[in-house]
Amino acid sequence: MQQDTPSRVSTLTDAVEIPTSLVIETTPAPQLLACVIVPAKNEAERLPQTLAALAAQVDFAGRPLDPRCYEVIVLANNCDDATAATARSFAQAHPHVAVHVVEVTLPPAEAHIGWARRLLMDEACRRLEHTRNANTFLASTDADTHVAPTWLAAIQAELGAGNDAVGGRILTNASPATRCAVHYQHLRDATYRILRARLESLVDPDPADPWPRHHQHFGASLALTPQAYRRVGGLPVVPYLEDEALYQALRHHDLRVRHSPAVQVVTSNRLTGRVAVGLSWQLRQWALLHQQQQEPCVECPRGLQQEWTARRQLRHVWQQIPEPSFAAPMIQEVASTLGVPQAALTHFLQASKTFGELWHWVEQTRQEAGKWLERWPPVPLREALAEVRQLLRQHDWLHPTQA
Repeated sequence: MQQDTPSRVSTLTDAVEIPTSLVIETTPAPQLLACVIVPAKNEAERLPQTLAALAAQVDFAGRPLDPRCYEVIVLANNCDDATAATARSFAQAHPHVAVHVVEVTLPPAEAHIGWARRLLMDEACRRLEHTRNANTFLASTDADTHVAPTWLAAIQAELGAGNDAVGGRILTNASPATRCAVHYQHLRDATYRILRARLESLVDPDPADPWPRHHQHFGASLALTPQAYRRVGGLPVVPYLEDEALYQALRHHDLRVRHSPAVQVVTSNRLTGRVAVGLSWQLRQWALLHQQQQEPCVECPRGLQQEWTARRQLRHVWQQIPEPSFAAPMIQEVASTLGVPQAALTHFLQASKTFGELWHWVEQTRQEAGKWLERWPPVPLREALAEVRQLLRQHDWLHPTQA
């Protein structure tokens, strides 16, 4: 994506009002490899910094990327401020990067982040397919987020290694002193989730997502190939947590998802966000718990270890045994551990076209039964941190070659 003599081009659409689809009339550059999408609602203040970071992308040697190889689409949806005008001003002031600005007013039923990001990703995928170039990808970030200088280069490297999608590490700005308790809680939660990811990589290794890795696959830094996007039927249209829904769809189809530490962004830690459930919502929840002097609760690490062990065993049966009846003892053990009916598990072992489809059935059945949470209820974060560290030490002692 790098060239010695960048070609300076600028593409800017007129503001349009399209509630159900998004089409940019300008033809993509023939060299286009990456399309970055940025949903923006009332982000006039933060958007210029977001776009500036995207306009300053470099390769791993620090050389500017060929600006013809990537473009940015900003969707200013249902704004009450100058978000669209701010994006247009940036595009005019930085003609070396193709920045497309579309302004829409979505009807109330569709005025949420899931639909806005779906419109963007659909159009990004269409434009990439139009070029017929190999090794293309669509990348999502947010209007309050600054991507790292090598963000696109790192995504390209991970996808070039054979992955279908890449979740980037999402860091936050240092909290002001007035919110130090929330920042501390955020750090503790992140520590737990990183340690949990480490334990999962030891108990049930994923060849596509080896350690070191992290736990995030969210809209502020999420990329995938057009082929993967089409395979899962596009971004699920839900009012919030659309990124988590997309991740689950990718896993359902057994696509390779990499949680790459090399792909990084920094996002704002504001308490008032633009979505019903997201980082700002979580920060507010931690602030409320702090005021109430309560400890956040998370999934029990010992329960997770049992789940991942059973998942590894189940995958082995699904991959290696053409006739599950030959593996009846293991199926019985796995069914007992997960709390699902053995006969139904045997049936879905034979019927599932992907392991992700099988595991989705397991999770759904287990949730409906409700017995798993009775056996492994959430535990206070302090207790979970101590427990996951103990489990990691035990694993290192039992398996020193994996330490």
